[in-house]
Amino acid sequence: MRSLSGKVAIVTGASTLIGETVTRAFVDAGVRVVMADINEKDGQSISDSLSGNAVFVRTDVTSDGDIDKCIASAERAYGGIDFLVNLACTYLDNGIKTSREDWLMSLNVNLVGAMVFTDKATPAIARRGGGAIVNFGSIAGKRAQPGRLTYSAAKAAMLQATRNAAMQLQPYNIRVNSVSPGWTWSNIMVQLTGNKRQKADSIAAPFHILKRTGDPAEVAAVVLFLCSDEASFITGTDIAVDGGYTAMGPERVEDAVSRLAE
Repeated sequence: MRSLSGKVAIVTGASTLIGETVTRAFVDAGVRVVMADINEKDGQSISDSLSGNAVFVRTDVTSDGDIDKCIASAERAYGGIDFLVNLACTYLDNGIKTSREDWLMSLNVNLVGAMVFTDKATPAIARRGGGAIVNFGSIAGKRAQPGRLTYSAAKAAMLQATRNAAMQLQPYNIRVNSVSPGWTWSNIMVQLTGNKRQKADSIAAPFHILKRTGDPAEVAAVVLFLCSDEASFITGTDIAVDGGYTAMGPERVEDAVSRLAE
């Protein structure tokens, strides 16, 4: 994507497996990246490996001061901002039993932090003539899932916030879209499976038309597309990178096939 070369992106949640993959994909496309995350150890290690094409700035998206510092660092290091990727999240969620304190923290990280970052980054992106913002939704924002409530509610709200922000930022030539991954090989998958990708794929198979988990690179490719000029007429929409999870609904692939043979 030649239109990306020479641009500057901020990626929140950049120390995660998906965040690192998005960061590296940007760098490979000629974009310099400011990595924003609270995980300093991994974030610094990743940025050090990218030969000056990325800098790490410890950033808590629930802190306005941290967000301001991150934006200032991007302008100081690379001269401005063209893209913002709101990827930072928390899985703090106890379903219907979630306390008020945890509700507020979950929404603050998963929704409010991204929208405040969007607002604060808008003047910097506008000064460069416009750009793109990509928010992270989720299949959890579209389908009920056992044991979840705060995360799902935040991601559902993110999809609507994306649509509203797209309308409000159009005068600044800023496009705003979201991506909604399905089960993707990520930090939480590594933790839950003990780093067993085959196990994750086997459990995911009945819930996805493509019968596997997604790769972080498959999500990153869509993020870069939405930032590129190839997506110049796309704003206010969500792209499901979910292997057919939301398309399939409650059916299973095996069930549908067997019914055809009856």
